Amino acid sequence: MKGNIGITTENIFPVIKKFLYSDHEIFLRELVSNGVDAVQKLNTLVSKGEFKGDASQLSVKITMDEKAHTLTISDNGIGMTAEEVDKYINQIAFSGATDFLEKYKDDAAAIIGHFGLGFYSAFMVAKEVEIFSLSYQEGAEAVHWSCDGSPAYEMKACDKKERGTDIVLHLDDDCQEFSQKNRVLELLRKYCRFLPVPVQVGMKTEWKDGKEVETDEPNIINDTTPLWTKQPSTLQDEDYKKFYRDLYPMSDEPLFWIHLNVDYPFHLTGVLYFPRIKSNIEIHRNRIGLYCNQVYVTDQVENIVPEFLTLLHGVIDSPDIPLNVSRSYLQSDQNVKKIASYIEKKVADRLSAIFKENRSDFEQKWNDLKLFIHYGMLSQEKFYDRASKFALLQDVDGKSYTYDEYRDLIKGEQTDKDGTLVYLYATNRDEQYTYIEAARNKGYNVLLMDGQLDTPLVGMLEQKFEKARFSRVDGDTIERLIVKTDGQEVSLSADETHRLTEAFKSKLPQLDKKEFTVNVEAMGETASPVVLTQSEYMRRMKDMSQYQQGMAFYGEMPDMYQLVLNADHPTVKNVLSAMPADELAQIEGEVRGLKARKAAIEDTLKNKKEADLTDDEKRQKTEAAEALTAQEKKLNERLAAIAEESTAIPQLIDLALLQNGLLKGEALARFIQRSVAFVK
Repeated sequence: MKGNIGITTENIFPVIKKFLYSDHEIFLRELVSNGVDAVQKLNTLVSKGEFKGDASQLSVKITMDEKAHTLTISDNGIGMTAEEVDKYINQIAFSGATDFLEKYKDDAAAIIGHFGLGFYSAFMVAKEVEIFSLSYQEGAEAVHWSCDGSPAYEMKACDKKERGTDIVLHLDDDCQEFSQKNRVLELLRKYCRFLPVPVQVGMKTEWKDGKEVETDEPNIINDTTPLWTKQPSTLQDEDYKKFYRDLYPMSDEPLFWIHLNVDYPFHLTGVLYFPRIKSNIEIHRNRIGLYCNQVYVTDQVENIVPEFLTLLHGVIDSPDIPLNVSRSYLQSDQNVKKIASYIEKKVADRLSAIFKENRSDFEQKWNDLKLFIHYGMLSQEKFYDRASKFALLQDVDGKSYTYDEYRDLIKGEQTDKDGTLVYLYATNRDEQYTYIEAARNKGYNVLLMDGQLDTPLVGMLEQKFEKARFSRVDGDTIERLIVKTDGQEVSLSADETHRLTEAFKSKLPQLDKKEFTVNVEAMGETASPVVLTQSEYMRRMKDMSQYQQGMAFYGEMPDMYQLVLNADHPTVKNVLSAMPADELAQIEGEVRGLKARKAAIEDTLKNKKEADLTDDEKRQKTEAAEALTAQEKKLNERLAAIAEESTAIPQLIDLALLQNGLLKGEALARFIQRSVAFVK
């Protein structure tokens, strides 16, 4: 019998090759899965009493022939008659599994292949495909079907003696790798390692007399009853750890796990592990294997679980997850959404239970857990509501607190004059040590927030917490981070403040993408003489530019630093007193006089538009402005010259830069030489 396959286009095979499946190697999963279906169907018939023959040693066998460039997938399942081959093979997308499921819908839950296209994945790698099949039905005649990749096929009787189906792939020239044993074993381990029917590849081997020889024991490559199919009550911790090691041989031991087992309102089994994640979210993604009745589907599970849960490792298996014809991409529907919500709740419940049952253990594991938990809180509102009860804040001493506990701890000391609760935090205990100590000396507690997602977390918590603000300890002087009363007045005159500001400004370094300003404050004699602070707003915006699209321009902006001079400190007072006061006062007096003259001229002309001014009035206005600018320049140049002669000013600046990791190279070498000179 010859004929054309029932399709609607002559180009169906190029479409199958290029577009139907996400990866050509998926063909092996499809064909082996079809063999598993055939065996499962026979098991169903046996259980229904509709097949009385030999149903022992059911399996799927894979055979390779490198010389002939063939790959054969054989099963001893239900087999097909000529009529069934004509119906299910010659008419694409008319699935045998669909009919079978309808008839045995209460007993055949383990049958996959809902769309009838899996067989044709063979043509992604084969130039010709043959089928040899003998049905289980009494008196059935074996059938041979062949097709060379065109719509034309040939079907005839053959002399196959054993029940089941053999599919022989004559591989394309560019796909002959699939006749090599190691390559086939690699794919079987990836796609078929947990199929519910034994999959055999030859016989097991052993070393004998210095060479590898075959034994009489079949080489079964899959575990037909993987851990997630078993009842949790029958398993020990070591069983879960061993399964994890099998899945991820080079990984650290997991923190803990969740065994999923749901029958209603959907079917779901699996085991999810919490890996140790300290940093770098990306390298931990896509470690969850999605299975459908133990058939591997994908590790791209974003549509099945919330995004933050893609950091978990393990296995999810559900026949209720809808798959498209290739089983390679997921379709979103209500079942998927229910499953995602269920998994999210189970994860939150598990974490909450661990926290309540053994808080000290939970605290010890917090650094491995926090990235995952913070990711969930930032991306899922419901998860935040659940996790906020067990999420922790850790201070620089390593002590842990829940959100409520920490609020109660600091509300007495760290509430500012406006009633806002100020959460002080550091991102690096060593680099910000001086700032941390300044806060401690005030009786304040400082959090350590050095996680990958702590920057967006801080922004979220400021919105969630009532009347609260997070401030990094180096964002300003400690007096200004938590303002308890109206600020202490600087005892210096405006001229003295200007002298200090301009002198120090003249010695600040020119660093790439760094901008410095100078300010004078009264911080008390015991505080540091100089403090270098970084703008909290700009630093946070730059950090957030890494996470949010549309904020990239912040990442290109310079870092903003402020050098704060402590007007109360003896060293700063000595710098000021060492300046030639009389000389500077004379220049400053001239500056004030020129400012007064300029202001008087502008006041006289304030009611005139620029276009109505006479030439003489324009000249007076211009000369006054130029004279003032020149005198201010003279004053600032003199202050810069004074700073150039000073050893204290550059030393104080370098100390502040060193404290913030900004003193390097030649500047650091000069600082060391200068420091040595001070010791002499």
